[in-house]
Amino acid sequence: MEISKAEMASAAAASAGAPTQELRGAEILVKALQAEGVKYVWGYPGGAVLHIYDAFYKQDTIQHVLVRHEQAAVHAADGYARATGDVGVALVTSGPGVTNAVTGIATAYMDSIPMVIISGQVPTAAIGLDAFQECDTVGITRPIVKHNFLVKDVRHMAEVMKKAFHIARTGRPGPVVVDIPKDVSFNKTTYTGYPETVEMRSYNPVRKGHGGQIRKALQLLMAAKRPYIYTGGGVLLSNATQELRTLVDMLGYPCTNTLMGLGAYPASDRKFLGMLGMHGTVEANNAMQNCDVLLAVGARFDDRVIGNPKHFAQNERKIIHVDIDPSSISKRVRVDVPIVGDVKDVLTELITMIREGSLKPDANALGAWWDTIEGWRKRDCLAYDRGNKDVIKPQYVVETLWNMTKDADTYITSDVGQHQMWAAQYYHFDQPRRWINSGGLGTMGVGIPYAMGIKLARPESEVFCVTGEGSVQMCIQELSTCLQYNTPIKIVALNNRYLGMVRQWQEIEYSGRYSHSYMDALPNFVKLAEAYGHVGMLIERPQDVEGALREARKLKDRTVFMDFRTDPTENVFPMVKAGKGITEMLLGSEDL
Repeated sequence: MEISKAEMASAAAASAGAPTQELRGAEILVKALQAEGVKYVWGYPGGAVLHIYDAFYKQDTIQHVLVRHEQAAVHAADGYARATGDVGVALVTSGPGVTNAVTGIATAYMDSIPMVIISGQVPTAAIGLDAFQECDTVGITRPIVKHNFLVKDVRHMAEVMKKAFHIARTGRPGPVVVDIPKDVSFNKTTYTGYPETVEMRSYNPVRKGHGGQIRKALQLLMAAKRPYIYTGGGVLLSNATQELRTLVDMLGYPCTNTLMGLGAYPASDRKFLGMLGMHGTVEANNAMQNCDVLLAVGARFDDRVIGNPKHFAQNERKIIHVDIDPSSISKRVRVDVPIVGDVKDVLTELITMIREGSLKPDANALGAWWDTIEGWRKRDCLAYDRGNKDVIKPQYVVETLWNMTKDADTYITSDVGQHQMWAAQYYHFDQPRRWINSGGLGTMGVGIPYAMGIKLARPESEVFCVTGEGSVQMCIQELSTCLQYNTPIKIVALNNRYLGMVRQWQEIEYSGRYSHSYMDALPNFVKLAEAYGHVGMLIERPQDVEGALREARKLKDRTVFMDFRTDPTENVFPMVKAGKGITEMLLGSEDL
């Protein structure tokens, strides 16, 4: 059966009254993806999904991207979703296809990313009989998905797909797995069109915040002497950055973002105190600890943000918490004014109340509070040895990249480790959805797949992957995918020959016992990049950093791997040690 572009429009507009067709389950699946406006699917074929791949072969509206490992398929779809706000889609086969995808699914789940992962399953009659390439996909993925489905009857295929996309993108977003047995993808049924609406009695997320609670929040905010606005990834997921900026600018209050929230408020604005938390700035962390009214928006007070909860609770403050997920409120920190609702809707209502009301911030108290903050800011906690001409400082690479691209249409992905923190600290994000990294799960290997997914979505944008020599090797085979699908990304490898964050902790917590954190047999990354058909560069001197970045940017249609040999002794500061409060910071080697 041919599925053409002309049919895509009809699939999207199909209703119960449409003409009936006899279609296979795989064909209905493709119709569903077309109706949902899916443009790309990242996947890897196998026996259990061959009927689905055959249906993909007969259509021309969705581009399938063949990755080299299922983990990368989910990461690439995840990166696409983070950058665009659309639902990312991945397709894997049964058994090892699913288990290889688990890390990607868990990564998306921890950061609340809207995704639909389609997995093949053995035929329904073989389920539970230890058939070849069988695993309990529903059971394995249950703790790391928002929801999952096992489609046992082809007649349910369209409805299940409608529910999957609805669940993935509404409320607190998250990944949804749809497990499809091979016979279900082959069987035929009468197809009358894709459902226009979906009703789920057990799933009705609240969008509008309680008006009374928002008024309480307003009163607290206006009476505050030392107010603070703390925001997380929920602001980006709700596309509420404009509302946040309007609120902060109206009130003139200091603002901070979590690692996942960077870009929600412009880093170049004076009211932004920098990222807070384990590697946050002195001013951001001190303001968090010493404020008297805290407005938390789309954030979850996780351990990397507030450190020791007992230390955090030592100071009296009133906390307003806005979140779409009621289970996140008062989970780690008791709050005074809980507001369950969509961040965009709640902030819009709060802004309206401020404009229509007569309450104004206490200008004198706010001025004194800003004086205190400026005192903390003078510490310049992100200072480093900028004058070093002997060895490349990793911070300098990121800072140079930012100075060069800050006015360009740029996306930055990262892997996980020291390089991730340096990118967060020294690349000053002014726009939302430009900083793509794994926050909650902290997954090494995401950087290249994320960048691939973004480059397909935003082919005219510059996409840089900031990585380390450890992380980059976990999905480095995707350099082959970059070549096949023409996604010319730029890889900035801060190569210090160590698993840097592990080494840092071993230096500080384990008296310098560097147990298995040194990378002793690294490949020649220049030759490796060239073997994959790309450009490789080795940069060993600080004076060559800027030139290498400029040259890489000129090669617009090539993937470029830049191997920057950086100072192996450099640590990420500020740092809050495990179990400490967020104001108990190490600010440099002098504190060790």
